Amino acid sequence: MNPPVRLAEEVRAALAAGGPVVALETSVVAQGLPPPHNLEAARRCAAAVRAAGAVPAAVAVVAGAVVVGADDAALERLADPARRPAKASPRDLAALCAAGRDAGTTVAATAAVAALAGIRVFATGGIGGVHRLAPGEPAAGAADVSADLAELARAPVCVVSAGPKAILDLAATAEALETLGVPVLGWRTSELPAFYSDGSGIALEHRVEDAAAAARVLRLHWDALGRREGVLLAVPPPEAVPREVVEAAIAAALEDARGRGIRGKAVTPFLLEAVSRATRGRARTANLALLERNASVAGEVAVALAAAAR
Repeated sequence: MNPPVRLAEEVRAALAAGGPVVALETSVVAQGLPPPHNLEAARRCAAAVRAAGAVPAAVAVVAGAVVVGADDAALERLADPARRPAKASPRDLAALCAAGRDAGTTVAATAAVAALAGIRVFATGGIGGVHRLAPGEPAAGAADVSADLAELARAPVCVVSAGPKAILDLAATAEALETLGVPVLGWRTSELPAFYSDGSGIALEHRVEDAAAAARVLRLHWDALGRREGVLLAVPPPEAVPREVVEAAIAAALEDARGRGIRGKAVTPFLLEAVSRATRGRARTANLALLERNASVAGEVAVALAAAAR
């Protein structure tokens, strides 16, 4: 049986030397953004990590192998909608590998693989969480909760994001993170970012001003206190869209999704694309900018964490 996880040589060498490495998810390439924006986002994120002094490690399932450090050819495969790449959550990895499939990895799957590979920092756009109810949907129904939250509670990885995706119930997601024991740090902010928007109205108890401060918290959390949960580092988006504009677009998209019977893994990409159309591309521009910004911050944190460990 072939090893289920394959590390690119650059990633393997960096980890062996105790160097800074940043994991990058690929669901944004396979499902989150349409061509050519998906491949552009992946390349911009990798370049931002390198500019910060760290090694980028895109995680993906390629022809049945979990690859840590997917190359440009692999990313092009995932970016091609004609190839119909799957969307891999942790529960899907074994089955997709057994079937020899290609797949982009979600936040949850990327965090799980990063932890397995020994990577402590991971950059994404926004995390999943507790989904909102569509207009008219009964509150008594089973809540749609992303596997991202469960994985954050058990994978010792710092996830750098612009907070939870704006399409979610942000208050319920923040409560779930607290219940699961996942620390949330604001990057130069005391308010949880709302993905496209820089404010959600939800206060954060803890903030850090630079990468060295973030690295100190991470080392204390994992090494000194022996905690196993991940840490969410929430970075405000650099090109924010007013929250009221986003909220109006989300409300309309939720009703449309309900009317079409869209559920499960299909909900997030549908809503994100609908919001982008409703905002005349402003949301997509903000998404690309925050992905790049988060990758840059993650690179800084990875460099500081590696330096502190020496």
